Amino acid sequence: MKESDVEPGRLPPSMAAGRRKPDGQGFWRYFRMNYDLYLMCVPGLIFLIVYKFAPLLGLSLAFKDFNLFAGNNIIDSIIKSPWVGMKHFNRIFEDEAFLKVIGNTLIISLYKLVFLFPIPIIVAISLNELRIRLMKRWVQTIVYLPHFLSWVIIFGLFYSLFGSYGMINKLLEAAGGESISFFSDSSWFRSLLVFTEGWKETGWNTILFLAAMTAIDPQQHEAAVMDGAGRFKRIWHITIPGIVPVILLVLILRLGQILNAGFEQVLVMYNPAVYDVADIIQTFVYRIGLGKMDFSLSTALGLFESVVAFILVYSSNQLGKRYLGKSIW
Repeated sequence: MKESDVEPGRLPPSMAAGRRKPDGQGFWRYFRMNYDLYLMCVPGLIFLIVYKFAPLLGLSLAFKDFNLFAGNNIIDSIIKSPWVGMKHFNRIFEDEAFLKVIGNTLIISLYKLVFLFPIPIIVAISLNELRIRLMKRWVQTIVYLPHFLSWVIIFGLFYSLFGSYGMINKLLEAAGGESISFFSDSSWFRSLLVFTEGWKETGWNTILFLAAMTAIDPQQHEAAVMDGAGRFKRIWHITIPGIVPVILLVLILRLGQILNAGFEQVLVMYNPAVYDVADIIQTFVYRIGLGKMDFSLSTALGLFESVVAFILVYSSNQLGKRYLGKSIW
């Protein structure tokens, strides 16, 4: 049959056959041929179900007055607890302590974003420009190592340096100055959080930017050298534009975590003397949920944080798409 003989609006039989959806037998035939690939997905699916989907039942606690003894087990207790609507969210926004916690979280996160976000980019560019391979590897290893230390160990290290009887205060006293209570002075504690976070994570955060630099075409640098461009001009006009998509990706993800100021770090390092400047949402939820056993309020706090994070990620992605022409989806 010629294509001219086909009625208008209809496809030739050969093309129509190619557009048919596969039937159930076709799927099971494919499954039998690739069963090993499906088996490899099973651990990941189990992980998602157990740790991601099953706990979603607990989100209902934000809208209930949870009673641990309402049922025969924890799930039965969640189901039988009475619904109270937005009661716990009203409690959150009427509590002056929570408003203070929100302020602390935003301030600490913004400090870390402003002061620490550019540093991995600068370190990655500096490492990329090193021409001595052995030195480059040594420097990379040294700056990566702190990431693998727990915050408990890091707290011990910095307390031996900045504590009341630490080396820094000993040097200040030897120089005729006064000792500083870095861990219990509200005016110094936030700076200490930012400094320790930078020391621990800067090296690890350079990995993405170094990987992005390897994708830049070396011929661009060669052409720039032929045109007489120096090292700083090549960095400004080739390296930095080449890693802009990765910078934008990391920035969008970081904005989505703006209400996450570092739970493990703050929990290990803070104390009642600096609660007024260091108590953040996660530590507040921890103290309310486990300390006062108010699981409904702590769940409402966690849900509020998650919703705000989603809005920030979506908004920053849309702004990047609109004004920079780049986005993560």
